[in-house]
Amino acid sequence: MDPTKAMSVLSKACPYLARTGLTALQGLAATGVQSLGGSRGVSTSAVEQARCSVCPGHTGQSALLAKASQCPVVGPSIRANEPSKASQPASQASPAACPYAKCVKDKADAQAASASQPATHASHEAAFDYEGLYQAKLAKKHEDKSYRYFNNINRLATRYPQAHTAQPSNVVTVWCSNDYLGQSKNPAVVDSMKAALDTYGAGAGGTRNIAGNSALHLRLETELANLHRKEAALVFSSCFVANDATLSTLCGALPGCVIFSDKMNHASMIQGIRHSGARKHVFNHNDLDHLEQLLAQYPRATPKLIAFESVYSMSGTVGRIPEICALARKYGAITFLDEVHAVGMYGPHGAGVAEHYNYDASLRAPVGQRIPGSVLDQVDIITGTLGKAFGIVGGYIAASSSLVDMIRSYAPGFIFTTSLPPPIAAGAVASIQYLSESQRERYLQQAHTREVKADLAAAGIPVVPNPSHIVPVLVGDAESAKAASDMLLARHSIYVQSINYPTVPVGEERLRITPSPGHDSFMRARLVAALDSVWSSLGLKRTVDWERLGGRCGVGESREHSELHVGWKRGVDHVWEDAQLKQAHDYERARKGGVAISPVIPETVQMISATA
Repeated sequence: MDPTKAMSVLSKACPYLARTGLTALQGLAATGVQSLGGSRGVSTSAVEQARCSVCPGHTGQSALLAKASQCPVVGPSIRANEPSKASQPASQASPAACPYAKCVKDKADAQAASASQPATHASHEAAFDYEGLYQAKLAKKHEDKSYRYFNNINRLATRYPQAHTAQPSNVVTVWCSNDYLGQSKNPAVVDSMKAALDTYGAGAGGTRNIAGNSALHLRLETELANLHRKEAALVFSSCFVANDATLSTLCGALPGCVIFSDKMNHASMIQGIRHSGARKHVFNHNDLDHLEQLLAQYPRATPKLIAFESVYSMSGTVGRIPEICALARKYGAITFLDEVHAVGMYGPHGAGVAEHYNYDASLRAPVGQRIPGSVLDQVDIITGTLGKAFGIVGGYIAASSSLVDMIRSYAPGFIFTTSLPPPIAAGAVASIQYLSESQRERYLQQAHTREVKADLAAAGIPVVPNPSHIVPVLVGDAESAKAASDMLLARHSIYVQSINYPTVPVGEERLRITPSPGHDSFMRARLVAALDSVWSSLGLKRTVDWERLGGRCGVGESREHSELHVGWKRGVDHVWEDAQLKQAHDYERARKGGVAISPVIPETVQMISATA
């Protein structure tokens, strides 16, 4: 076996080796490598490389090196390179004494023996138990309470935000939809989709390269590029695919690229980073000092990419976009910003949090016109979705024309996927145009979010603090979170899905509430009363209980501590500030001839409210 490959295998298997770099491992375990075909000796510089910073809280000799000194494989090599501890020559090391090295050797021997024997297909030979594996994996999910149950929820376009369950007569109120602004039932959107369906049919007919490149796709990409004030945009089947395809293609093409990824990044970004094969560092959530420490390890000429989000969907925290862009400029990196949960929701035109930082300038400048020096202008690559606030489906990137063209030309996730159907593209265009002008939906959504958070706080229900439109309610374990969700649905006709691992860390399970423009004060009162009842029935921890335990996820913690993680501007509670909400309200009221802004309440809710 090649020594480098051997060391890679050993480093993954052995706890003594797993926390240091390959160069140091090659030196420290030279004797072990010799047993696998290597012959290089250990250098004092390799020993020195293993000193230090790998173990927080340790100084001088690292915990790793101390542990490694006890290992029968690498211990003699370490001692041989310490002047005062060179009594035992490295040649006396015994790889056979190490269970990890022995495991690797046994596996290699078994593979070699298997390769030397012809395959047998005798009828008495048992095949692999595939079904047994599937059942064992599922049993593990059931055992740790992370098995996912999907409720039968059928959202009703004419009765938004209501839905029926498996029984059409059983109507419930949905409080966890990512159709944040109700655009999926907006008449302007639906009518555009119907017209495109009648004209162009249901399907795209193939990939963009073969038969799926239509005027509607080109128009959609122009709308998106203009929205984000970028040179170009490219549409994908989803933003999961957009993130995966873009990160894997771009970072795989940049020579020696190093990726710096926020700890709370979405699975689609993590997937793209893995597929790129590039080296990566994970920085603590919104921790600028940690990010800078990692960036400073590399020459400015090394290609680097910082991947992060604007609104983190499960916590509602907001990425520190201006500060991260400044670090990117300082250290020669490019920025990759996921605005999936922000597009349509923030900024005067719905371009996201990056636009919202320069709210007034964005309000004055025509859509599509670049604003030099703005936060939006500083971000290199923006990704977004058409499936949340825009109410349709699909994902996209917006960036320079050359970068977009490179991804279009090289990314398998784009090249080999059937393009979005024409009615989808038409609906997306209509939704983007509508939200670029209307402030009504954003105003109502933000106003309702503030009211829900205030009412829950008054009831002692533990809401994870954040400045965005997400209302995460901390439960703390998977079984209780599911029980709370089930009870809300069964007893109160309220649907809020529970969130557990791996979407959130174990111990941070929660309910995720997303108020919409259609949730009126009566619905809000019912939600708060229902949550209060469920918390009492299940004996769940309230805010005061988390305080006694020292806090978790910002709940029960000091404001000063939580502000280190929530993002946005220090001392400002909401991304949509009071003056901006007033401007949006006044603008919308004037646009509608002085008519007051209020939610469109389903007739069934009006009837319930009248008799309550």
